[in-house]
Amino acid sequence: MKMTTEEAFVKTLQMHGIQHAFGIIGSAFMPISDIFPKAGITFWDCAHEGSGGMMADGYTRATGKMSMMIAQNGPGIANFVTAVKTAYWNHTPLLLVTPQAANKTMGQGGFQEIEQMRMFADCVCYQEEVRDPSRMAEVLNRVIMQAKRNSAPAQINVPRDYFTQVIDVEMPRIVAFERPDGGTEALDQAAKLLSEARFPVILNGAGVVIGGAIPASMALAERLDAPVCCGYQHNDAFPGSHPLFAGPLGYNGSKAAMELIAQADVVLALGTRLNPFSTLPGYGMDYWPKEAKIIQVDINPDRIGLTKPVTVGIVGDAVKVANGILDRLSGTAGDEGRDARKAEIAKRKSAWAQQLSSMDHEDDDPGTTWNERARSAKPEWMSPRMAWRAIQAALPKEAIISSDIGNNCAIGNAYPSFEAGRKYLAPGLFGPCGYGLPSVVGAKIGCPDTPVVGFSGDGAFGIAVTELTAIGREEWPAVTQIVFRNYQWGAEKRNSTLWYDDNFVGTELDEQVSYAGIAKACGLQGVVARTMDELSEALRKAIDDQMNHGKTTLIEAMINQELGEPFRRDAMKKPVEVAGIDPADMAQTQV
Repeated sequence: MKMTTEEAFVKTLQMHGIQHAFGIIGSAFMPISDIFPKAGITFWDCAHEGSGGMMADGYTRATGKMSMMIAQNGPGIANFVTAVKTAYWNHTPLLLVTPQAANKTMGQGGFQEIEQMRMFADCVCYQEEVRDPSRMAEVLNRVIMQAKRNSAPAQINVPRDYFTQVIDVEMPRIVAFERPDGGTEALDQAAKLLSEARFPVILNGAGVVIGGAIPASMALAERLDAPVCCGYQHNDAFPGSHPLFAGPLGYNGSKAAMELIAQADVVLALGTRLNPFSTLPGYGMDYWPKEAKIIQVDINPDRIGLTKPVTVGIVGDAVKVANGILDRLSGTAGDEGRDARKAEIAKRKSAWAQQLSSMDHEDDDPGTTWNERARSAKPEWMSPRMAWRAIQAALPKEAIISSDIGNNCAIGNAYPSFEAGRKYLAPGLFGPCGYGLPSVVGAKIGCPDTPVVGFSGDGAFGIAVTELTAIGREEWPAVTQIVFRNYQWGAEKRNSTLWYDDNFVGTELDEQVSYAGIAKACGLQGVVARTMDELSEALRKAIDDQMNHGKTTLIEAMINQELGEPFRRDAMKKPVEVAGIDPADMAQTQV
């Protein structure tokens, strides 16, 4: 069939049902963007490509549907790097389209020329460049299939002079694979271990959410009366109201989850690569059960046994594996210590809930006094934990939320729970600042009938603030964004208090800036909340305005400068002075 290369490209997108593209318009891909409207593809022109990539990540994580990011070759594409690597560690299948400078002039250092394949080599699961115009559809189809198979971003690189070519092409076919079920021998071994376990614990990861395995894990947990923990930033991997839900592990997570998994003799790690933040000590507890037998289930064999020694490794789909283990359990599985285990789960959960509800302030480490000083300096201001409790009082149960990286968002790790998956969009282990707002915008595009709320610290939000200039336009959906305002880079400031004697280099923010004021200047609603009651009420009204009046609201939650736990105590140590540094040694002229 004869068609143009851009028609072949867009027809392939249609074949895969890719309906949304995020980026900034550029001449290098105008041949395809010109026909996006006819094809039923919406192009969301953001303010910065990095934020556009995070919108794509939020859309796909919230809906399970693939989206794409695209921009001008060179500097436009370069701005996607952080977002693509973020999506990679969030296990998000995305299509990265990188138009390239024309083949005719490549290598001459022409306008907006850069090696785009090398730039993304470590950020995607697969990449391919179109080598001939006639292969446009073939290559694009393969890249999309690889993204889906690997649940990660994949890249197609297209020389811009390959568009507007007439080709004779047969449209490719979609080849879908059945996901593996884990293997008979491995499932038998796992079922035997769990059947004989005295205190089995299930740890659900992102694979449970992505693979739709929450019901399967619930059936297995109920059969064993096993507590279910969630990996770091995966609070939506099990229903929060379920009596067996223990909460998230890791940084500022659930103390109940840590106390329960510490007692495990068998751990079923379902759909998780056991990333370090899901196993590091918390609240002073080195809780990971070093003597327990570990069953690790992951669709990617390269990640099994990567961070923890395992007894049984299972390569397979989380649903199929959970069901396969359930079918193989012995008739007495879970009976040993069942009543005592259920009582222990209830006791630990109740104690933690009471403790969490009464935690108002952050502790200082011995020899440091920053948090004490922060409270004294602003005694009437909310603490970060007070703000999170006020948010929980007004946040709809069905809401999708996103968070940013940073101290105040991390303090909130223990608070939100969910009844369904694809509700919690956190930045993941790449840890980019500026994720909270764009990801929740993408989620709202995909789920227009669901309330969405983004969270950011004021340092991280400064990276995404430019999106306020884009999302107020009529075609963009309304969202709600909360910014924790304490005028500091909190995570790095906590490091400075612990290891650098309060030598705050680069940690302070401009107190003259009003994000609520910027929102108003962009035609949005900007609100300042100074008390818990004000914050709860502002959030309730913002949700109503979002859902019933199509209005976007930014809420500045004014909080004191208390600082929570550092992200990783094992990554820092107190510096020592050996040679010493003298300001007199600074040269006043440069050679």
